[in-house]
Amino acid sequence: MDESGFSEKPSVRRTWSPKGQTPVLRAPVNWQQLSAIGALALSPDRSQVRTFLSLHPGPIRAPQVIDFLRSLRRHLRGPVLLVWDRLGAHRARVTRDWRASQRHWLTVEWLPGYAPELNPVENLWAYVKLA
Repeated sequence: MDESGFSEKPSVRRTWSPKGQTPVLRAPVNWQQLSAIGALALSPDRSQVRTFLSLHPGPIRAPQVIDFLRSLRRHLRGPVLLVWDRLGAHRARVTRDWRASQRHWLTVEWLPGYAPELNPVENLWAYVKLA
């Protein structure tokens, strides 16, 4: 499971203009942010992969993480091993307390401090952002 943000604010890119004239690119100042929570679920026999996605306006906080996990539970039967990075919303007290009450089905393994290459959902975000 992982989170990502999307913005209407244009990326800074190279551009061209006539020699001696500095290009001016105008963009609206009132841009909006859209955040996403996504998860990839692999079946125990590794024959099926399912994608789960939830979109939210603004940043992801602990309540959105808990809501996503509740929704995930409705779709996945049996025990779940959740591979997580150390986002603040994952480590928040409310998330930690909720996770403790869900130990009968949910086990968490933490990724190292900064290792996006170990999180397969990062590939999903890279694909979505290029599309």
